[in-house]
Amino acid sequence: MYPGVFAKSNPEKLALIMSDTGESMTYSEMHSYAERMANLLQSAGFKAGDHIALCLENRLEFLPICWGAHYAGVYYTAISSRLTAPEIEYILEDCGARAFITSPYKGPEASEISARIPAVTLRLSVGGAIEGFDALEDLLPEQSDLPAGPRIEGSDMLYSSGTTGRPKGVKVPLLGTPLEESDGVTNLLGGLFGASQESIYLSPAPLYHAAPLRFCRSIHKVGGTVVVMPRFSPEEMLESIEKYKATFLQVVPTMFVRLLKLEKQVRDQADVTSLQTVVHAAAPCPIPIKKEMITWWGPIIHEYYAGTEGNGFCYCNSQQWLDHEGTVGKAITGIPHIVDDDGNELPVGKIGAIFFESDTTFEYHNDPKKTDDARLANGWSTLGDVGRLDEDGYLYLTDRKAFMIISGGVNVYPQEAENLLTMHPRVLDVAVFGVPNDDLGEEVKAVVQLIDHASAGPDIERELLSYCQEQLAKVKCPKSIDFKEELPRHPTGKLYKRLLRDEYWGDRESRIV
Repeated sequence: MYPGVFAKSNPEKLALIMSDTGESMTYSEMHSYAERMANLLQSAGFKAGDHIALCLENRLEFLPICWGAHYAGVYYTAISSRLTAPEIEYILEDCGARAFITSPYKGPEASEISARIPAVTLRLSVGGAIEGFDALEDLLPEQSDLPAGPRIEGSDMLYSSGTTGRPKGVKVPLLGTPLEESDGVTNLLGGLFGASQESIYLSPAPLYHAAPLRFCRSIHKVGGTVVVMPRFSPEEMLESIEKYKATFLQVVPTMFVRLLKLEKQVRDQADVTSLQTVVHAAAPCPIPIKKEMITWWGPIIHEYYAGTEGNGFCYCNSQQWLDHEGTVGKAITGIPHIVDDDGNELPVGKIGAIFFESDTTFEYHNDPKKTDDARLANGWSTLGDVGRLDEDGYLYLTDRKAFMIISGGVNVYPQEAENLLTMHPRVLDVAVFGVPNDDLGEEVKAVVQLIDHASAGPDIERELLSYCQEQLAKVKCPKSIDFKEELPRHPTGKLYKRLLRDEYWGDRESRIV
């Protein structure tokens, strides 16, 4: 399926709504927009397999533009709207984009790099003028909304968030598949989560991120309605669920934490009875947080573990999670293996690097070393995470391998302390990582964002350290705690832990002592 099918069968059905303004597009309008966008690209000389990029805030045109690229059979890279001009420039050059679409929201960055991106020959602005960019609103009406070229599946080529080093694009081969055919993500949404034409999907995260973009695309492939929030806030999420009678919601654990930090009266008054399916991913959810959410919203919460690379997919529903507390699920696609540093498979219960045995192929664009490092000689591939499997085949994450702390020869996985500190009533956000220690090599450090930053000081530090030491082995607990008004998180909830960690390692050439 694809939007064109529903543009014919149910043209006036709403395909897309902005939660704050109520701006909307019907399936007929969105399909027409996408056809014109595809024709614009093809008339400009773009062929299947060519590359465009867009850097936009969450706005009405975002998904229709992506559908236009998809119809034209090209790769499209959605760039984070939080990036600086040099970071945007790097991605444009690295992905080989010949077209760049942006808005006045990123106008200063677009103007700054304009003279440095000569390979980008098609430059389009949406929602206002940018010097040197043509207004997409002026060009689209000149195009027909009937296909002027072949219509085959394009693909996103999205970049990692760049927590470690330069971000890299994950590229999958284009197979020339007709638009009408289904795909793995759409099959999962229908088969696991019950997505259908009746679904009203609320998307609170930035659309340039893999999961929101692909889930929205799949909702459109089954004929549902997508409601896009311009940005996440817990109060506005609850309001949007009630206002639009949302049935399907995807979140990250940080959003659960923010919801549970709301005043009890606010939570009690929220009407979430329309929700049928709530999906979370991106990071393990602290066990007490997950339990509270299931108590509040009922056993409608699903969890999965997967990556942009698409090499494996683990899943569990609420009951499976309650029976295997802390799991991120059991494999549905790909076969997970836990291996040691030499690539040898470890027995059940042992912690090691997580690899998937899978037929899926991917590469990190322009980075053959990273591609090679993500694979073993037998073809198994990894997302770079550390974890274990239980006797029933359920997977548990312990950390990103890059952030494992080695203190006095003992491996410490920061997630345990992070999960615990997150539950403290005065804590809003937390990051735990290793910092240099002349005696132990590394020691455990926590950086905390308090609900009331004005209360930061030695007293609350002692309180939090004691709170940790009461419940965790001392080696796992922070030796000290620093406080920041806000931790550097991606809008999707991913923590830029590397930025925090680098402040403590200074200009050392090595992060191993």
